Amino acid sequence: MRIEKVEQDELEQVAYERSNRDQTNYDQVDERVHEIVHTIRREGNDAVYQYINQLDGVELTDFRVSELEFEQAFEKVSEQFISVLQEAKGNISRYHALQKEQSWFTNDQEGIWLGQQIRPMKRVGVYVPGGKAAYPSTVLMNVLPAKVAGVKQVVVTTPVQPDGKVNPNTLVAAKIAGADEVLKIGGAHGIATLAYGTETVQAVDKIVGPGNAYVARAKKYVFGDVGIDMIAGPSEVCIVVDADANPRFVAADLLAQAEHDELASSIVVTDCPTMARQIQDEVERQLQTLNRQDILKQSISNQGVIYLMKSLDLAFDLVNQLAPEHLELHVNDPFQKLSKVENAGAIFLGEYSPEPLGDYFAGPNHTLPTDGTAKFSSPLGVYDFMKKSSVIYYDQTALAEASQQIEYFAKEEGLDAHAESIRIRFK
Repeated sequence: MRIEKVEQDELEQVAYERSNRDQTNYDQVDERVHEIVHTIRREGNDAVYQYINQLDGVELTDFRVSELEFEQAFEKVSEQFISVLQEAKGNISRYHALQKEQSWFTNDQEGIWLGQQIRPMKRVGVYVPGGKAAYPSTVLMNVLPAKVAGVKQVVVTTPVQPDGKVNPNTLVAAKIAGADEVLKIGGAHGIATLAYGTETVQAVDKIVGPGNAYVARAKKYVFGDVGIDMIAGPSEVCIVVDADANPRFVAADLLAQAEHDELASSIVVTDCPTMARQIQDEVERQLQTLNRQDILKQSISNQGVIYLMKSLDLAFDLVNQLAPEHLELHVNDPFQKLSKVENAGAIFLGEYSPEPLGDYFAGPNHTLPTDGTAKFSSPLGVYDFMKKSSVIYYDQTALAEASQQIEYFAKEEGLDAHAESIRIRFK
């Protein structure tokens, strides 16, 4: 893991290089995604089954998970795992309940009522990655905020396994979270099915959840016809470290992020040269003891870096340029330093608040903005599943008092029908 000195005039360049580290050409992916989406829109269920057979190597007669399959899934998982899921559900639900907004109205002017009516979406789709691995935490983090928001129908779609089933951990999490339906459709064909529906699947209003390049590009393609949460890039952690930090803890947290994939970004920002070298040595030592050696070595070697700054104030300037997905503060008095953070997806305070705590258990959502998008976007939350309508009421007297101003405004824009819509009421 390399150490780089960064000066004040280099902050923007460093941030630009980090956010553009994925130079993948998606032209071929996009071409395939367009074909899949249009075929499913045109041919419906027949195309869905065809792509499941072609891309997943499984021949299905029903892509819906049955109640029997849910029962079998619960038989396959341990009581301890079910208990952990239930406890995590409680933490996540309580946290997200605090995000729920209420409709409001005001009538501080005579004859005028103004307000905002808030309603949940009716039907939402959640994409959950599958295949070789299962991510029950993703199920909880995406389904529970929708349910807290009051969404009536939440449908999960996830890749089918070679045996024609869905990973039991995923199914158990979906049932515990309150998903109304689970489909065995992964990839771009899963996104297309959610977005446009088929003869037997009702289209959703919004699609959330992470996935591979085909899933991400399909979400981008259908956006506008349905809502989406975000286009997530490779995962990131940035750790701000002072001279009193524990290098063993810092190294462990860097490696926890690096094991996601080869493009995962693990960064340290510090003003202490001695600590930088200690972390560098500790990462190399701990890496040798972990399982995902190939991924870890590539990620740490290509994407991992320790930025050495002249001061902690300058370190926070770099953090705000990077706008990292996960930010850990391994510094003295992290609560006092919190005010220095302007841009981050999730902020973990102190050395006993590691990023995996947020991934699984604490309660805040782990679906977070990446690639610097925390400068303008937020973690997934209840607000992502609710929509707002403006409410306007004027009585006759109130409109009469405003009529000349409205007519004048309309005429200035050359919209005489707008002006006449006001004038006709007082002829």
